[in-house]
Amino acid sequence: MIVRFGLPFAQTMIVLDRKRNKRMKVASRIVWAFVCLLVLFSPSRAQCLPDAKPENVGMCSSHLYRVRPLILDAIDRGDFPGAVLLVGRQGHIVFREAFGLSQLIPERRSMDTGMIFDLASLTKPIVTATSIMILVERGEIGLWDKVTEYVPGYIPYRGKNAREGQQTRIWHLLTHTSGLPSYTEVKEVAGKFDDHVSTESLVKYISQLEKTNEPGKAFVYSCLGFITLAHILEQVTGKEIDLFAQQNIFDPLQMNHTFFNPPEEHRDYLVPTQVYDGKPLIGIAHDPLTRLQSGVSGNAGLFSTVDDLSVFAQMMLNGGTFRGHRVLSPLSVDRMTTVYPEVPFSGRGLGWDLDSSYATCGGDVFGPNSYGHTGYTGTSIWIDPDTAMFVIFLTNRIHPYDEGTVISMRSKVANIVASSITTK
Repeated sequence: MIVRFGLPFAQTMIVLDRKRNKRMKVASRIVWAFVCLLVLFSPSRAQCLPDAKPENVGMCSSHLYRVRPLILDAIDRGDFPGAVLLVGRQGHIVFREAFGLSQLIPERRSMDTGMIFDLASLTKPIVTATSIMILVERGEIGLWDKVTEYVPGYIPYRGKNAREGQQTRIWHLLTHTSGLPSYTEVKEVAGKFDDHVSTESLVKYISQLEKTNEPGKAFVYSCLGFITLAHILEQVTGKEIDLFAQQNIFDPLQMNHTFFNPPEEHRDYLVPTQVYDGKPLIGIAHDPLTRLQSGVSGNAGLFSTVDDLSVFAQMMLNGGTFRGHRVLSPLSVDRMTTVYPEVPFSGRGLGWDLDSSYATCGGDVFGPNSYGHTGYTGTSIWIDPDTAMFVIFLTNRIHPYDEGTVISMRSKVANIVASSITTK
């Protein structure tokens, strides 16, 4: 009997074992697919750049880590609830750390390195200036083009005795020397256009504003100039600036967690900004003019993570390319990140800040070829081609009530990072 039934029993066990293995394979594939989805949709740990110890890229870790108590002390003082700092050098991430809280209201939440921040004015160089230079490279516009070619009703500066000054050029807008005011009265704009205004309509309104000075004669940091640039881009390409940036910057660089109007599935990773009527803005641009434009503007509205921004910074250090994907040419990067020769007093390149009064986030140690930008919400990026280094420091200083401060802290963080370099 044992011999008679032994073989069928063994065959049965083999069949059952095969079925079990098949189920396990199916289950493992499901688990793997789930993990892949988590990697795809979670903004944390994008790992687009490899990690390295500071010493491996010519830096002193003990000196670099001085940033930790500095940031924690600032949080204890109430300068800002939390922050994420990322430092990169020679194509590697040498420091990535989260501090404090991402949210105080309605409940306290800890900060994480994968959190998505409202970048505010970092939108200007990363999206608007880069997009304009892409069009310049394609021969679709020129930096010396008159703004009136794209905004026919643009009123020029009127000097004494109502004499008109010289024409405003695209490069004037990029260097904040156009003569446009810094901002405009949001309530007045909202009163004219209700709760929403197209970029085209807003630029028509901006074009009628009285200019503060003749183009090219004074530096006045202006959000209005970059809103105008977004309209010019839309006129030339037929695409709004968010779609153009997605197709020509974010997708090629695989910046998968960088966008205007963040999708709902990313809500848990969004860092809130200012509280209005008891509720913080979450995934909604803090800048009032950007909100009037439904979250898409040339001056603000971009959301991103430190890891995505590290890819953009490395692209700039690489002369416009990253892992085979070209966004800009090396000469365009050089032009953008050099003080524009027509307006040396401005301290500005094309979209980027090198040596203006706003450049304090670069500190006192980085060299004269370094450049960067800040954002009102408490964000900043600084890039130094001479040392192949970048510093990305994102804070939520306007949460919950726009009472925080980060100007001095940015400078001190940059000084520690720069002075941690042991070999150039």
